[in-house]
Amino acid sequence: MTLLEAEVHISLREFLRDQGEPLWDHHLTMARLVSRALRLDRSALIQTGSTFSRYGLSYLMPCLLSDRPILLVVPLSLQKQLIEQDIPYLQEWLNTNKTIVHQSQKVNFDEFKGLFIASPNVWLGDRLENASQFPDDIVTLIDQADYLEEWTKDYLTLTISPNHWQQLQKQYPAYGNLIQEVRFFLQKSIFSHPSSPYQCCLLDQEEKESLLHLCKTLNKNPLLHSFAQSLNNENQLLWASINREENNFFIHVSPLDISSILSPYLENSTIVLMGGFLDSQKVAPTYRKTIGLTQDILCLKFYPHRQNELINLYIRDRLPMPNTPEFQRVLLQEVKKLVFGGYESLKPITIIVDDVPSKAQVATFLAAEFGSQVKVENAEIDNHSILISGWKFWHEHQSRLPTPKLFIIATLPIPSLENPLVAAQVNYYKKQHKDWFRLYLLPTALKEIQRAVMPLRESQGIVALLDNRVNYRSYGNRILTALEPYAKINYIDSNWLKDQNLF
Repeated sequence: MTLLEAEVHISLREFLRDQGEPLWDHHLTMARLVSRALRLDRSALIQTGSTFSRYGLSYLMPCLLSDRPILLVVPLSLQKQLIEQDIPYLQEWLNTNKTIVHQSQKVNFDEFKGLFIASPNVWLGDRLENASQFPDDIVTLIDQADYLEEWTKDYLTLTISPNHWQQLQKQYPAYGNLIQEVRFFLQKSIFSHPSSPYQCCLLDQEEKESLLHLCKTLNKNPLLHSFAQSLNNENQLLWASINREENNFFIHVSPLDISSILSPYLENSTIVLMGGFLDSQKVAPTYRKTIGLTQDILCLKFYPHRQNELINLYIRDRLPMPNTPEFQRVLLQEVKKLVFGGYESLKPITIIVDDVPSKAQVATFLAAEFGSQVKVENAEIDNHSILISGWKFWHEHQSRLPTPKLFIIATLPIPSLENPLVAAQVNYYKKQHKDWFRLYLLPTALKEIQRAVMPLRESQGIVALLDNRVNYRSYGNRILTALEPYAKINYIDSNWLKDQNLF
């Protein structure tokens, strides 16, 4: 170890001793690796197997002790905690005064030696729009990098909203009839698509041609000009999201593959990618291919402590498969045993049910017993609530919700081919002659289930997995490996619902 690594190691070890409470096992190792990246300009990829609340200290301390400018990319949801709590506390303990700058502040990077904190959108905007706010050679740490593909697709998605139609009418009154004609045609045509739980559809050729005609006619409009360019790109997906209750629709065009888009900005910079679970393998081949990271970089994968961070896992043999008629009946039976047996000692409870009829049936059944404590995809919950949601809602709101003590999974988070957007992504992989299940559906499921259970490791909560594909499909072992470490049981015992430490 040399200079920065040694300073960070000594300071962090003293800080951990001073705190006197159980902390993450891998702090010193991760901190040395981040320090090395800062000192030598060496990119790295770190899978922590844990949540920010546990590993964040490992990169914050090297950032504060380094004498070079650093760009830290973190979601807005984390920035307030960092700026108002974590960083001031560490600065005071370390007796350092490194300049901390928020993304809303202007900085002269010729003289800047501090820590600049930016959201993913600000960083992506600077890189993809060539805004040159940040120097090309600034070392960049990206936390929550599990979401990098999602952030990039969201950033690059173009949308025509209901308000845009009104704006176009005002901006181009001479083309009012054409604008109105295209809008009414698209509305009628899009709403004629079969209704589905996913509330979206792909635009067919006639719908695409109608929109393309409008975009070319009003090509001077920046949004429509961008749409026209995107519609001729095979890497773009044209789709609509539908709100039938409000009788409106949004048209989107999104990239199917972001690897070639991100690659130049990852290959030519010093980047440290950090997240809980990026890939099932240490060297993260699927993740790196997805984001366009082809260079050889140092990869590190930490695993949860086998005693302190295990989850209690209930998997029963011989349950009906999710696509059989018997599954819904057995699902209710299992939920009844788990919730009724564990409610007093295992609140809050979360039940993940993607199928819409099953979700409604489970909610009705539990509401008869627990009343208003049962919430269906409602983010306003407390420690006495029973939340019933699909994977999408949980994915979007998990970080802001109380960690459940009992987490019931009805079906694995394998994206459904009935979702038009998933089907389109699969077709894209097929055209590329790629293994769409191994490269897309399974990695998505592994990430989703890992993200979901990570917070439960801190409390050693109970996870009940009711999808029997984990026992009888070839990929079942991959799912179970992603859930390790765990203590497994295949029957419901009322004693461990009251005291999960009996595992």
